[in-house]
Amino acid sequence: MLRRMDVNFKDLSSKVRYKLLTALVVPRPIAWVTTLNKDGSVNAAPYSFFNVMGNRPPIVALGPGDRPGGALKDTPQNIARQGEFVVNLVDLPAARAMHQTAAPFPAGTSEVEALSLATEPSTHVAPPRLQLSKVQLECRHWGTVSVEDNQVVFGVVEHLHIEDGLLDPETYQFTSKAFEGVGRLQGPGWYCTSADRFDLGGFPSVDDVLGKKDE
Repeated sequence: MLRRMDVNFKDLSSKVRYKLLTALVVPRPIAWVTTLNKDGSVNAAPYSFFNVMGNRPPIVALGPGDRPGGALKDTPQNIARQGEFVVNLVDLPAARAMHQTAAPFPAGTSEVEALSLATEPSTHVAPPRLQLSKVQLECRHWGTVSVEDNQVVFGVVEHLHIEDGLLDPETYQFTSKAFEGVGRLQGPGWYCTSADRFDLGGFPSVDDVLGKKDE
């Protein structure tokens, strides 16, 4: 029998809980979110507490957390005020710029302007898309759920932009290895890509799993 260390999360500080969860729940996809600040400038920030949560309707969720002093970050404030945002997915060529936007810029700063990031207009929402991103999801704010001191922001995906060559327009099948997404690992600067893949085949039947054969 394996020996295991038991850890009661109620006995740990928030900082230690975060450290453990981000080190063990890996890799985590990254939402590089663009929103509009109060002055109309473009905010860009990455969040790795992020994923898709369903397709009826297509839902994404992100947990933005707070600034060190406890104040809300710009992204959830902008989403709550305007009701729109764009999730720019990240691959290796976009990774360094994404990482730079995680720097603790003062509230209300446009990371897009500070880092000279090129943007493109969106189709259905006001916040623009980041040109470096090959896949972009335009989203409407569905709502925000508070779980004690955590916030989870939900958005309905209304439009997809994807670089030519990544997707077959007839079959909607992705070109193999055309987009290798970047995921977040433990620590402030560790990432990985989806380049290392393996295929276990389609979803198995119960008979396949139990080793039964047709009689």
